Amino acid sequence: MQFDTIIKNGTVVTASDTFRSDVGIRNGKIAALADDLGDAGEIIDATGLYVMPGGIDSHVHLAQPSGDSIVMADDFASGTLSAAFGGNTTVLTFCMQEKGTTLRESLKDYHAKADGECYVDVSFHLVVTDPTSYVLGQELPALVEDGYTSIKVFMTYENLRLRDDQILDTLDSARRSGAIVMVHCENEDAIRYLIGRHEEKGELAPKFHALSRPVAAEREATHRALSLAEITDTPVVIVHVSNRQAMEEIERARKRGSKVAGETCPQYLLLTADDLDAAELEGAKFVCSPPPRDKESQIACWEGLQNGTFELFSSDHCPFRYDDDSGKLNERGKRNFRWIPNGIPGVETRLPILFSEGVSKKRIDINRFVALSSTNHAKQYGLYPQKGTIAIGSDADIALWDPQKTMTITNDILHHGADYTPYEGLDVTGWPVRVLLRGKTIVDGAATTGKMGQGNYLRRKSLV
Repeated sequence: MQFDTIIKNGTVVTASDTFRSDVGIRNGKIAALADDLGDAGEIIDATGLYVMPGGIDSHVHLAQPSGDSIVMADDFASGTLSAAFGGNTTVLTFCMQEKGTTLRESLKDYHAKADGECYVDVSFHLVVTDPTSYVLGQELPALVEDGYTSIKVFMTYENLRLRDDQILDTLDSARRSGAIVMVHCENEDAIRYLIGRHEEKGELAPKFHALSRPVAAEREATHRALSLAEITDTPVVIVHVSNRQAMEEIERARKRGSKVAGETCPQYLLLTADDLDAAELEGAKFVCSPPPRDKESQIACWEGLQNGTFELFSSDHCPFRYDDDSGKLNERGKRNFRWIPNGIPGVETRLPILFSEGVSKKRIDINRFVALSSTNHAKQYGLYPQKGTIAIGSDADIALWDPQKTMTITNDILHHGADYTPYEGLDVTGWPVRVLLRGKTIVDGAATTGKMGQGNYLRRKSLV
């Protein structure tokens, strides 16, 4: 037989086109797009379904050190399984350099955590927290050559943030090495000042997390990050943008000719700061940084997804258990919002939320959905056209979507390691009903047919 698998009777959707076609798969690759492809070892009937490239979530935290006694809820096994059930076939996670260690030492640890554990393909961003001359002058150029072509820097969190001079050194090294830089933009000094003011007043409940991280702190840091990137002429991605003012900084930088991509996340479309003011300590479930804002900011973020301010829609999946002394309700977190672990789960719900709130409600079209969920991630981070599209020669990473299927998101139907979802009770229309990784079905309805270890590590191209 000419093909291992044929997907018949579906509607193929890419970032630019929508058309009726069968899809022929051979040796894990898309080998043909045509009608009447004949017979195959496996025939998948996609009548009434969209045939789309598997989602690529380029902002995912798994098995990451999170402080004394704090344990992240997902390792690579549970996190990538959850990603697969959400219609994803690739996740890009963060390899965190701990101060006093080298990037290669950190990579050795992260590869050991991931090897043989993944249900979908993975790749690593390098988080630089200790930019020594050796790290920037020796390690980073060699690692970019090895396919680690993106790095991340933090402007907040005292144990992670870099000073402006360190950011400049890191940006310059990245430019010379051919890496792109992701930046978490919040002004740490302003945040620490505001935390202190709230503590003086005894304002320690979860809602004060949002009040200690105002829009101005994000806007200022975004402006500063883009100014430093302009000085070094380095392409950057401003991640998890939550509001219009930070968006305007991105738009102004582009008008000046800077190379900058923008990213937003589901929490900034559906949640607000009021969610942190829930009864008892329920608000801790929604603590993340930047925090959710208000309804106007939600409208602004939708505009950004529509008009191109945001090329990327990611989950920023950073899961902790709620009812657990190693997670949100650790002993210090119960007493003071500053000790509540920052982050919420979302890798499995990212795409159903974007499809339902975006496509089904006609805020975006289906092609824009594919761009925001898959294609742009592949292009931004050096995986295109191997990943992120339905095209001859591309990996047969495919998600079959039922645009009419309705579901209610509840934690008991999800596969992550967290014990809650911030989107509990949300009704969605549109759901991935079958997911293929390199031509092999890994999710079929509510069942997994994939195997742990089936996911590969992906070496990426430099586009800088």
